[in-house]
Amino acid sequence: METIEHNGKVYQLDEDGFLASFKQWDEDWVDYVRQLEGIDKLTDEHHKVMISLQDYYKENGISPQVRTLSRITGFPLKDIYELFPSGPGKGACKMSGLVRPSAG
Repeated sequence: METIEHNGKVYQLDEDGFLASFKQWDEDWVDYVRQLEGIDKLTDEHHKVMISLQDYYKENGISPQVRTLSRITGFPLKDIYELFPSGPGKGACKMSGLVRPSAG
């Protein structure tokens, strides 16, 4: 299992570079992914997407599909892609501490 270090903390990653366990998620992880994504500053919209993703994950045990994410946040897909340059799966789910969503 791969690990990375950021701000003095060590995070275990899965084979896709996502957190191996949601329990590791914290603000330093968010900062790490924010930098990877090239996002200068997180906005309320970023936080709304992350909270929506985490709530969905806690309730359903999986990451939502992209269209479901759009529906539960109320943001058009275009806006989600603007918030998270690498996309809702790779960027938003990763920043939120979730596993990579399935393609299906």
